[in-house]
This record gives sequence, structure tokens and C-alpha cells, in this order.
Amino acid sequence: MSRNGLYRLYYSPDSANLVVRLALELLRAPYEAVLVDRGRREQHSPAYRRLNPQGLIPVLVDGDAVLFETGAILLYLADRHPGLAPPPAAAARGDCLKWLFFLSNTLHADLRIAFYRERYADEPDARERVGRTAQRRALGHFRLLERQLAAREGVWLLPWGRSVCDVYLAGCARWARLYPQGSPLAADALDDCPQLLALCAALEADPAVARACEAEGIPAPFFSRPRPAEPEVGSVL
Repeated sequence: MSRNGLYRLYYSPDSANLVVRLALELLRAPYEAVLVDRGRREQHSPAYRRLNPQGLIPVLVDGDAVLFETGAILLYLADRHPGLAPPPAAAARGDCLKWLFFLSNTLHADLRIAFYRERYADEPDARERVGRTAQRRALGHFRLLERQLAAREGVWLLPWGRSVCDVYLAGCARWARLYPQGSPLAADALDDCPQLLALCAALEADPAVARACEAEGIPAPFFSRPRPAEPEVGSVL
């Protein structure tokens, strides 16, 4: 439960905050969404930097607790609300932690390099090489996860059912197929991952997932055949 009954989620449409919003909606946890307009560079304002000194999104505020890093926020929520992670003493807890950290530290990290290649290389040719290498690495990670899903003989990454790992994976699958726009690798990414696409379709059918996506201007189908967000407020960058 939230420390003061209401979380505050700082977000930008279709950014990493999407998976946090998905978790909040699935958990039916009350929250207030606070727009950080990246088109106006509000993520670099002094006020926002006091919440996250990196100037990155999202941030979740819970009373006097201020959290950043998507994986950390998901784990925090899962520990405070039953339903999206095994409890600490459960045998499946280790499975949840290892895949959550894989998604955060490996898959999402490589997607960020592919999306924001200009932050990792100065020369245009070097940027292109860095971006394509990161995309190929990310596709390899998705195929590893596809094999994991197939071995479980079901659409959930963990054997006990839906988890913070599943919403994180669905968000990453969405972004991999959209960004960077015009990339030939992004256009057909994941077409050979039927188990992953089945996971995405199962989540898309959940009304809580629909509420989260629609709040950020994301049209259906949200993950399996994604289209760019068209939010009423804020910028998609």
C-alpha cells in the first residue's frame, strides 16, 4: 500500500513510465499522473532534477520515498501490493528477480542505445554502427526470451503467471517494433517470436492494460502490432 494512499507517477507519453503505469493499473493502486513534457525539456528542470538527478523518466513518489529506475519502481510496487511478483520467501522469487534484472539491465539497456545512438557516438557512421549493433543484440535477447516462454509451454514468462516481468517485456516489445522510426530492423522485429506475441495479445485483452495505454494516447493493438502514440498532451520523443 502507498504510504499516503496515492502514488505520484511522473511520466512522458510512451516512455519507460508506461510499464509502471501498467503495473499500477493491474494492481488497482491509486495514483496521480504528472506530465513531464520532454518537448519543453522539463525533465532537465531544477525541480525535476531534484527528483531524479539523471533527468530521466519515470519517477514514482510515495510519500517521502522518491524512486527512479524502471526495474526498481516495479519491484517496489510488487513488494507493496500482492499480485505481480512472488513474495520474498517464495521459491519462484529468484526467477522473478533474475528476469526483471535481465529486462532492465540487458534488454532495455540495449534498446536505449539503439534509440539514442547519438548519445553513444559522435560521428554519423559510428552512430549507425552502434545503433545497428544494439538492435541486433536486442533481437538476440528477445529470441532468448522466446525460447524461455516456449519452454514454459504458456504465454507467461514466469511459471506462476502474470508478473512485473511480463508488463516490462511487453513494453520493450512495443518499443523495439517502433523505434528508431524507419529502421529496417525495427520494422519486422519479433515476427519470429510467436510466444512473445501471444503474451502481448493476452495483455492487450486486459481492461487495466487498455486503461494504461489509452491514458498515454497509445492506440490498440498496444504491443503486438504497435502504432506510434498520439497523446492529447505532452511530446513523444
